[in-house]
Amino acid sequence: MYTHIYFKYIGLILLVLLTLPAASAAPMENITGCLHCHANKATGFSDKHAFAAAQCTTCHKGDETANDLPQAHEALIVFPGDMEHARTACGDCHAKRVHDVTHGLMNTGKGIISKTRHAFEQKPQSEADVDFRSLGHTPADSLLRKLCASCHLGNSKSSHTLDVTRDRGGGCSACHINSYPKDQHPALTSRVEDGRCFGCHSRSGRISLNYAGLAEAMPSEQNADTPEDPLQLADGRPVVKRPADVHYEAGMSCIDCHTSTGLMGGNDNTQHQQQAVDIQCEDCHRNELASMKTAHSETPLSHISHDKNGNAQLKPKPGGPAIPIPGYTTASHPLATEHERLHCSACHSQWAPQCYGCHIEYDPEGRQKDHLLQKETPGRWKETRWDVRSDLPPLGITVDDNIKPFVPGMIMTIDHPDWEERKFKRIFASTEPHTTGKSRSCESCHRSSTALGLGQGVLKKSSDGWSFLAAHQVLTDGLPADAWTSINNLAPDPSAYPANRPFSRDEMLRILNAL
Repeated sequence: MYTHIYFKYIGLILLVLLTLPAASAAPMENITGCLHCHANKATGFSDKHAFAAAQCTTCHKGDETANDLPQAHEALIVFPGDMEHARTACGDCHAKRVHDVTHGLMNTGKGIISKTRHAFEQKPQSEADVDFRSLGHTPADSLLRKLCASCHLGNSKSSHTLDVTRDRGGGCSACHINSYPKDQHPALTSRVEDGRCFGCHSRSGRISLNYAGLAEAMPSEQNADTPEDPLQLADGRPVVKRPADVHYEAGMSCIDCHTSTGLMGGNDNTQHQQQAVDIQCEDCHRNELASMKTAHSETPLSHISHDKNGNAQLKPKPGGPAIPIPGYTTASHPLATEHERLHCSACHSQWAPQCYGCHIEYDPEGRQKDHLLQKETPGRWKETRWDVRSDLPPLGITVDDNIKPFVPGMIMTIDHPDWEERKFKRIFASTEPHTTGKSRSCESCHRSSTALGLGQGVLKKSSDGWSFLAAHQVLTDGLPADAWTSINNLAPDPSAYPANRPFSRDEMLRILNAL
């Protein structure tokens, strides 16, 4: 029979085992099946998955009756949670969830693929074909394969370990396993810890960083509080301290706001991240309307209740004492009618990460990991960035006519040897910064060129009206380097997400003249 030593060297540590025989102290030679070699994995299961201790092959396949290693491991599934196995390993009990996740944005990446292809001026494909697994080798698809695809759930796990800053992929187990103990089976749980979100969501919009009050910085920057000891993430990225989100300070986790429906999908037609968000601020803070369900999909909010005085409170899903929920009041929002188009985040976001300079070029002679093939292949994309900020963001109008924070998705030059000339792109994207705090000041909107999307500079009012003197140089598209629009409304990049737009000139003047 094979031993633990064998598994140590081949790197295959199985996750589940057969149950112990009735006499738990039975001699080892009388124990058969998977347990003969993996006795220490018979415990550790969460209550709802305890049945699996007696049914290893339900998830892992293989042959529990075999007496030799090759036969026992024939067709073995080492990581049942991987998307390629989830339908058979998890789907018997969670068919709806597996279907939703399979077609959800965390697996397909429809939004990021579509937007990247548009930015690269690649002819759009039908939405049915937009999926990470459908990526080809055009310039846009090459960039996605080498710089972006590692975060999608379809990437397979390769080891029974967790690394908060580097973890990517893994299908169901990417979220639902919080630890891999050496002497037990890992517990599958719905209490997803924030560390499971961090590996992917500390990138791009940096939501996990923002929430905890950390802003990714340029290597030359240092933390103002401890200049002699700059902060650094485990993967080497330098960060600086910024105000944390009030929900983080209160002890709330990601899953306290983000519901299972919002996270795992439920609508095969969802094309963009904004459409996938299930919960709104009002679902909790409009206490007088609290139906204990989300407004969008009627997802139950079972962790929210009212005390005997009618005050709403939230019981954190990972555990801990109840957290009072401050209610929205008309007294605290005296200009609610005038501000009816303002999303909560427009006023209450304390800052957002922004990058106002980026250059990407492709080196056909280099080599870089292709995250779909899981190996290095010819061709390398190199990114250079500058003018990185973490302060109050610009505001703009979303497709649903709300005023929300916007950040530069790209103000970028792109070089590729297949193109006759360099491309320049200026695209802003709406965001939920996850830096909620006290409302920003009136002046920070009504007297701010940055808030209006004009970039840094000086606004002046004269008898001829308002004028703006930009602080940064004008780029090839006629706008300053950190602008989204002009006071005369130079048209934004047409490859931006349709119907998201900067303020019009009339809207700018109304904002400026309100004070």
